[in-house]
Amino acid sequence: MKNNIKVERAKKNITQAQLAEKVNVSRQAINAIELGKYNPSTSLALKIAHIFDITVNNIFVLEDTDWNSD
Repeated sequence: MKNNIKVERAKKNITQAQLAEKVNVSRQAINAIELGKYNPSTSLALKIAHIFDITVNNIFVLEDTDWNSD
């Protein structure tokens, strides 16, 4: 799953550590999400969207490969 967290953080001048603190996860978790190594829970995705005052769909984008279970 692609995401725009890094772009949104830059717009608001928020570091990974600051975002992590706001949504109560580690900085490493935010880094893993940004790199596409970890998909956040629905709850975490909603919290992140709330911080940036945008919808989840504007941050997280499903790719065609996300639909394949093979």
